[in-house]
Amino acid sequence: MATMESLIGLVNRIQRACTVLGDYGGNEGGSSLPTLWEALPSVAVVGGQSSGKSSVLESIVGRDFLPRGSGIVTRRPLVLQLHKTEKGQAEYGEFLHCPRKRFPDFSSIRKEISDETERITGKSKQISNVPIHLSIYSPNVVNLTLIDLPGMTKVAVEGQPESIVHDIDNMVRSYVDKPNCIILAISPANQDIATSDAIKLAREVDPSGERTFGVLTKLDLMDKGTDALDVIEGRSYRLQHPWVGIVNRSQADINKNVDMMAARRKEREYFASSPEYGHLASKMGSEYLAKLLSKHLEIVIRSRIPSILALIGKTIDELEAELDRLGRPIGGDAGAHLYTILDMCRAFDRVFKEHLDGGRPGGDRIYGVFDNQLPAALKKLPFDRHLSLQNVRKVVSQSDGYQPHLIAPEQGYRRLIDSSLSYFKGPAEASVDAVHFVLKELVRKSINETQELKRFPSLQADIAAAGNESLERFREDSRKTVLRLVDMESSYLTVDFFRKLQKEPEKGVPNTAPKSDRYSEGHFRKIGSDVSSYVHMVSETLRNSIPKAVVNCQVREAKRSLLDRFYARVGSKEKKQLSAMLDEDPSLMEKRQDIAKRLELYKSARNEIDSVAWK
Repeated sequence: MATMESLIGLVNRIQRACTVLGDYGGNEGGSSLPTLWEALPSVAVVGGQSSGKSSVLESIVGRDFLPRGSGIVTRRPLVLQLHKTEKGQAEYGEFLHCPRKRFPDFSSIRKEISDETERITGKSKQISNVPIHLSIYSPNVVNLTLIDLPGMTKVAVEGQPESIVHDIDNMVRSYVDKPNCIILAISPANQDIATSDAIKLAREVDPSGERTFGVLTKLDLMDKGTDALDVIEGRSYRLQHPWVGIVNRSQADINKNVDMMAARRKEREYFASSPEYGHLASKMGSEYLAKLLSKHLEIVIRSRIPSILALIGKTIDELEAELDRLGRPIGGDAGAHLYTILDMCRAFDRVFKEHLDGGRPGGDRIYGVFDNQLPAALKKLPFDRHLSLQNVRKVVSQSDGYQPHLIAPEQGYRRLIDSSLSYFKGPAEASVDAVHFVLKELVRKSINETQELKRFPSLQADIAAAGNESLERFREDSRKTVLRLVDMESSYLTVDFFRKLQKEPEKGVPNTAPKSDRYSEGHFRKIGSDVSSYVHMVSETLRNSIPKAVVNCQVREAKRSLLDRFYARVGSKEKKQLSAMLDEDPSLMEKRQDIAKRLELYKSARNEIDSVAWK
């Protein structure tokens, strides 16, 4: 079973790790990262200015160590971890921001708190959510962690920003709103409890009083004939935990540097001899308060550990997944850089192929080019006009020149066919360009959808340029190929097609035309019809062969060798050039570093909890 010391020490170590790794709750800086700090049980000390809050803390520690002065002295949260040491051992303090440096002189601790506050806030009266982390080792303390927060105020004084009242209220609430926070509400006994800033706040955030410990200071300064028994005995404002009365040093004692140990004895004597509070003496004073809080904090920690462990496990899985999505850090040598670049390229290539093969949308648009766009373009070719009776007559008549034909107008047929087939070049090239456009768009989409590439803007641009360069080369090869298909149809006609056509002359049309008219109108119509039939046959052939050529020259090559030349160029680059290609997006780099730190925190917290036998 865990001891009180080990459980409180456990939370102390986790809190220190939180502070080192930038987790101190409240979503500082608008961070969206999960916070472990808020899941840890803590004791937040709240009170209005001049409520005696600093004196209570110094009484618990048994030393003067807090800065004093007018106005707001505490301008950053002070996480005060008390560690009880063996009797006779020297007292000293340690700050988390000064690792391995001991402060045996408590006046130097006070100065360091002031200096460290100004380091973040400057010499202005501004406040900051970034905590100062102080550990005090002494035989005169109990194991306990307290968070001292700025004193609540109602008005800004000279030198303070107008927003100071609102800023302090927000900071204090960011701690006490959390269900794992124990509220130590400090109120002066010589003021009406109904006006206490600390009690007002506690009533809002903890209406049942389950998390609130009430502390009544300045009992010795009340008017003669009055006492605070109604408050201390819970009649004025009832809490689930007992109220504790405190008698702090007077200002005169502070000015005279009266020893805190002597002040503790004086406090014990006051309660023991008091006619009003004598019956409660054993449950009054700063020493009793410290022991009460220490015991309660240990109980709360033990009850919360299972839920903290569950939170830690869940968050580690989430942070690991997010880190995998953003990508792991890269090694510093050229080989690691080259491996990363090639790995990014393979990831992109995989996504690109998924688009083409139907694993992702987009590749189907290529089929649309062949199934819709190409047939529609072929149908729109102006063959009706080109093979009209008038144009057939003109072409056939011109092809004979001054010589009349002997048997058939072969030159006229050939010229009509050649000029007709040339129209196919337009749809053929349009198919090439349409597929090229789809492939370019798929390169762009694939780069955007390759999660691994998001961290490298320069590499994204390089891959896009290399991919588009290859697609231009494939397009040119495809254009030459489809135009060659059209030229092939023109260069050698399918003779059997014409032999199978009806060879008999039309009824009433002699085998030889009169000298005054080489061909009859019916003959011209026959020629136009024959050529139209042949062109239709070629159109069907090209409708099948153009897609094959385009797929072979563009789509298949894009799948097979889109980045081949890029790989060759990358392989010859020096480390400096490779490093430039892996110039990460600064915001992603910062996000990864933040997640890695937070992951380190949660893993160390898990290890800390595992090392303590808390059950």
